Order: sequence, then C-alpha cells, then structure tokens
Amino acid sequence: MKNNLLNNKLIAFLKLIRLENLIIIALTQILLRYFVMQKILILNGITLELNNILFNLIVLSTVLIAAAGYIINDYFDVKTDLINHPETVVLDRVIKRRWAIILHLTFTILGVLIGVFAALKVGYLRLSIFHFAAAILLWFYSTHFKKQLLVGNIVVSVLSSAVAFMPFVFEMGVMQHVYPNFNSNHWTVILSCFKITFIFSLFAFITSLAREIIKDIEDYKGDKETGGKTMPISWGIQSSKLTAFFLLVISAVLLLVVVYNSFKPQHILITTSNGYIVIGLILPLLFLAYNTLKAQTAKQFKRTSLMLKFVMFIGLAYSIIFYYN
Repeated sequence: MKNNLLNNKLIAFLKLIRLENLIIIALTQILLRYFVMQKILILNGITLELNNILFNLIVLSTVLIAAAGYIINDYFDVKTDLINHPETVVLDRVIKRRWAIILHLTFTILGVLIGVFAALKVGYLRLSIFHFAAAILLWFYSTHFKKQLLVGNIVVSVLSSAVAFMPFVFEMGVMQHVYPNFNSNHWTVILSCFKITFIFSLFAFITSLAREIIKDIEDYKGDKETGGKTMPISWGIQSSKLTAFFLLVISAVLLLVVVYNSFKPQHILITTSNGYIVIGLILPLLFLAYNTLKAQTAKQFKRTSLMLKFVMFIGLAYSIIFYYN
C-alpha cells in the first residue's frame, strides 16, 4: 500500500521534503514565539514588536532551507537508501534526479533570499548568517559529514537546536532596533527569554543527537556497504547503543532539574507543568533509553527512533502548558 502511494508524484514529493518534519520545524518557531516569548514579555508589560508577516517569512525561509536539505540528502544517499529502505526510495523511480537538484537549488535560493530580506527589514543584516550557515551546512552534511564519525550527527543536532533560537534572536533584534536602550533597560527580561529558549534548544540538541545515533544503528548495513564511518561502524553497535542510552538518560535528568527548580520557590511538587514533564517526557525518555539497550534489529531501532521523534514533539508542545500554566 505504501509503495503504491509513493508512486504518486505529489506523495513522493512530500516524502522527499519530509513534510512532517517541516511542520514540526514551523511549529517549533510558532509555538516558541507565541506561547513562550510572548508570555514572558506580556508578564513584563512588553509586546512583541516583530511584524507577524515578517515572522511568517522567517518561518518560511527556515522551512524552505530545511526542505532543500532533505532533498539533497536523498540525492546523495540513493545507494545507501536502496539497501536500508528500498521500499521508500522515490528518486530515480518517481522523481528524476535532475528535478531533485532543481528543487534543491530553488528552495535554497528562495530560503536564503527571504532570510536576507527579513534580516534587512529587522535592521540587522548579520542575522541572515543563520540562513547562509544552515544552507551550507546542509549541503556539506549530505556530501561529506553524514557518514563521518559524529560530525554529521552534531551538525543535524546543532541545526535542530538553532531552529528554536530563531524567534528569540529576531525578536530581540527588532526590540533593540526599535528601542536602542532595550538591552540595558530590560536585561532581566532578555535573560528570562534566553533561559527558557535555551532549555527547549538544549532538549532539541540532546534528543536529536540520540536519535541520529539510533538512526545510524538502524542504517548500519547500508552505511557500511557504501563506505560510511558512522559511530556504529567506527565504535561498534554496542558502544553506540550505550551512547544513545546515556544521552536519553541525561535528557531525563536535566528535565528533573527543571522540575526541581519549579518546586523550589513555592515547595509545590504536583502541578500541571511538573506532571506533564514527568509523565510526558521523563518516563518516556527512560523507557526509550531501556528500549535502545534492548533493541537488536533494524526494525526495533526504527520503532525507537519514531517514538523518540514523538517524545520530541511532546517536548515542543510543553510550550502550550508553559503559556497557560
């Protein structure tokens, strides 16, 4: 049934650009802007200054660059994918390779140009460095970094965490441009926004790194046959499992610190926020850590990877709890 669906050009295109991942990227920036930053600012008598249309363009730019990255990744990874996931390969079957290059270039150029335009409108052209850096890193990730030991994993994780920082960076840029003394007069507000954004960003980095390692274990066979030097190939599958295990446990421990810090001021442990973190994030992360150690087959690692992706989404959705809590 899945193969029949992928024979449809539209479905194949959506699979090529990883539509579900693009939706999560867009939601990350939208939720952190309107449910995290906006709440902190409102509590301090400040309103968002970045124009909504301009913010939407920043989101669109990020999504286009990410889509271009997914396309070029599949372009250079066809041989490996034919070994690891032959049933889901669409390039050369449904979409021609030259169209993949055209789409990659089109999305990259549009994404970078929109990013430059947004940075100019904000008043800080240097903010567009994110868009240039992301486009360049995604290209080199596909051509060089992906099959190297840890380098590709770290690049993806850094980009995942950077997505969470975009609303903060652009909003603070606008604030400083509109109110030249904003940074000095409202440094405590900036610090609060930074701290919360950093927590989301750090969670994204660590869980993304764990997930990338788990995916490398899943793709061990194809990567090895095509000359890859990923962690499972270089260090062995058991060492890779242990690394992913500890990353997931570290995530759970750091979330426990968040729970403790929310408990410390008023000594109230049972709250909606703490319950959400413990039940929705900490327990699932520990369960997935255990599953990672027990997993043996590519199918089991794939299931763990997908479950971790869902937990990452649950982590993002905490922004709504944060707003209403």
